[in-house]
Amino acid sequence: MQIAVLGAGAWGTALAIRFADRHQIRLWSREQSEVDAMRADRENKRFLPGLAFPASLQVESELATAIRDVALILIVTPLAGLRPTLQLLAKLGNKAPVLWACKGLEAGTMQLPHQVAEEELDPTIPRGMLSGPSFAQEVAAGKPAAVTIAASDAAFARLVVEELNTNVLRLYASADLVGVEIGAAVKNVLAIAAGVCDGLDLGLNARAALLTRGLAEMARFGVALGARAETFMGLAGIGDLMLTATGDLSRNRRVGLLLAEGKSLNDILVHLGHVAEGVPTAKEVLRQADAMGIEMPITRAVCQMLFENQPVQAIIGELMGRAPKMENAH
Repeated sequence: MQIAVLGAGAWGTALAIRFADRHQIRLWSREQSEVDAMRADRENKRFLPGLAFPASLQVESELATAIRDVALILIVTPLAGLRPTLQLLAKLGNKAPVLWACKGLEAGTMQLPHQVAEEELDPTIPRGMLSGPSFAQEVAAGKPAAVTIAASDAAFARLVVEELNTNVLRLYASADLVGVEIGAAVKNVLAIAAGVCDGLDLGLNARAALLTRGLAEMARFGVALGARAETFMGLAGIGDLMLTATGDLSRNRRVGLLLAEGKSLNDILVHLGHVAEGVPTAKEVLRQADAMGIEMPITRAVCQMLFENQPVQAIIGELMGRAPKMENAH
């Protein structure tokens, strides 16, 4: 197939490299200087240095050229870029199926990616999401990984899986688009909490408890929004949570580690130099949870640390001091 990958950050580049094993790929960036550099170097030295582009991967700066006659479009931008990218596609009259790998809830609207797509995409265009436990560097290097393709149209999800599956990136289909999107969003918030836990050296027992209770928050939130509970036991739920909360390549975990050092949010974001989706997502998840009366104490604690400058130790004390209750009680 001819596939357009829109967004040449680390993850977009990694997916472009991997899917070029089987398909013709056009990797699009709006930055002409980046396109020129990638064409000259045949690699993305800014985000994935040392990982050469296959011959079947071409780089484009003109969106119209990138999407011309393609069979599939994959949007791999931060969530804030999803709506404007969909709007550009609409202006160009795109009719190709669209996947996104954007994670979170849109700032201000609290909308999941599929809700943004519903507002901006022609309703006849098939659409879905790619998500799962996968660091860009490892995927680009050809190390084994497994991810989920989720779509409300199960037949479309299965078709995409058949077309994109490779011998190192295994794909699974899901019809629970809401659940996969919730898992992708909330795991980043919980990874910040896990980074704080490890940064304060609270121990492995504490991290295990935190992530287990965090998974309960994720599932509770997701089910309330229409997701299936079993989705959170899969790749897009517990799988992605374990990777993002414990892996050293996780930007969201790094946010938590720096919070534990006493760094301010502004200093942390400058230090990272990359988008950490858990930061804006935490605020939107908590807004939505409060509006629906859903209890999410770990998410609330993350927001208190990020946006209210509350002392980390005091917040931990509040979490541990909550009244005992039945484990599966809401």
